[in-house]
Amino acid sequence: MTTSPTPLLVLDVVGLTPALLDHMPHLKALAGRGSQAALGTVLPAVTCAAQSTFLTGTLPAEHGIVGNGWYFRELGDVLLWRQHNGLVAGDKLWDAARRAYPGYTVANICWWYAMGADTDYTVTPRPIYYSDGRKEPDCYTRPPALHDELTEKLGTFPLFHFWGPGADLVSSTWIIGAARHLNRTRHPDLTLCYIPHLDYDLQRFGPRDPRSLKAAADLDTELAPLLEEAAAEGRTVVVLSEYGISEVSRPIDINRALRRAGLLEVHTQDGMEYLDPMASPAFAVADHQLAHVYVRRPEDVPRVREVLEELPGVGELLGDEGKKRHGLDHPRSGELVAVAEADAWFTYYYWLDDARAPDFAQLVEIHRKPGYDPAELFMDPLDPYVQVKAAGALARKKLGMRYRMAVVPLDPSPVRGSHGRLPQRAEEGPVLLCSRPGEVAGSLAATEVKPLLLRLAGIA
Repeated sequence: MTTSPTPLLVLDVVGLTPALLDHMPHLKALAGRGSQAALGTVLPAVTCAAQSTFLTGTLPAEHGIVGNGWYFRELGDVLLWRQHNGLVAGDKLWDAARRAYPGYTVANICWWYAMGADTDYTVTPRPIYYSDGRKEPDCYTRPPALHDELTEKLGTFPLFHFWGPGADLVSSTWIIGAARHLNRTRHPDLTLCYIPHLDYDLQRFGPRDPRSLKAAADLDTELAPLLEEAAAEGRTVVVLSEYGISEVSRPIDINRALRRAGLLEVHTQDGMEYLDPMASPAFAVADHQLAHVYVRRPEDVPRVREVLEELPGVGELLGDEGKKRHGLDHPRSGELVAVAEADAWFTYYYWLDDARAPDFAQLVEIHRKPGYDPAELFMDPLDPYVQVKAAGALARKKLGMRYRMAVVPLDPSPVRGSHGRLPQRAEEGPVLLCSRPGEVAGSLAATEVKPLLLRLAGIA
């Protein structure tokens, strides 16, 4: 162990693959001067599960993050994108570092489960939910004074550029600016920074579309000053990704199949249908290319399996042995876990008539939908008045009035990229770059990231 830790900058460039590096000269040069390895991921290959594995060195069966969300049986509700670090079990990277260096400091900039984590500096998206129903952009910081400091320097956190039809480079630019500011003013021993930009156009258009390749090049340009400053400060830089995004063309309506088979129940209010998870014999929490299928009674599992085995696009159904094989055998997991075929992904839709869809279905509403909805990246192409509606909602927002930005399509067919399966080929999977030569080579498992970072910091 050295007398003081080597400072680290760990960039989670979500969606980065070896193929995209050809369009990202600054990252490619970093790997050329340093070292590069293929990086294994976890099942499901999604943000919350992968990041929790990186930081604990364990699989979902141990840390408990079985997806970006799951059915909370004790609450009778499906909840996605929770933020409390207490949901993640296990010894975190900073816990291990502080056993060697009691004063080890950590900045977490937009890695998930940031709230409540025992880190020194925290920045994470957190809207303002006003009592009249309005939602406005903002972020949560720790210490609290950091909020106004970052807002004064960078402007309000651009939430509507972080997700939704307006998601673009603006949010990643803000996050990169926050990382640069914290590195310059606080000098943490470890800076964790989540960079979301590649998630957007690669899901919208697919990984090979020219617009996606331009997104990669644009992001690389934005990253250059951060990389230069890290080198000047003597930081070891690690760039990694949670998953690669693959081309898809087939949405799978898994909950509609269960409903048609008489296995999923809804309740109706004001003509709108809502999933009734407590009453349903079975339902699925769709999460990109993986779906946890919750079955209320053990005797219904064979029937549910039969229905889903006949559903086109379902590539594999994992029962107890399959979940154990993939490190996904945790009480939060579904009784069955469905994995899509390579060109398919799961919708959360459970209604059979769009006229009966709940009003949140056409909103960017990640906390109310009982599953992931990549259609939130689009404005409804079938609605000729969608731009007028959006402008009207924006005008009401600026006047401080309540508004509904009901612009999300109910047709999932425009989605061209997804993830969640284990990659079929290394070039389609995640990658890890290190600014130091000879440190990594070949391939690393996701569970090896934590010990690698400790070693790079000089902690045995």
